[in-house]
Amino acid sequence: MAKKSMIAREKKREALVKKYAAKRAALKEIISDESKPMEERFRASLKLAKLPRNSSAVRLHNRCQLTGRPHAYYRKLKISRIALRDLGSSGQIPGMVKSSW
Repeated sequence: MAKKSMIAREKKREALVKKYAAKRAALKEIISDESKPMEERFRASLKLAKLPRNSSAVRLHNRCQLTGRPHAYYRKLKISRIALRDLGSSGQIPGMVKSSW
């Protein structure tokens, strides 16, 4: 089980990303538009830099929804390999059996 503080920090980041997503997208659109004047594009880049760092989607990290583990994460299932093995062994995942040889 991951530390509760790390899970809470990740949830806080997710909320910030969701809150500022539209604003960040609009500013990035202005910055990348070559037809706009240089001063306007520069002001937009300064505004983008003023936004909280944790509002950037790049700072999000995938975590297992059951345990909060950050490593060995299966995106399709949204759980870690350890949680997947436990669920498979207990028969919670249809068609999955623990292999041994």
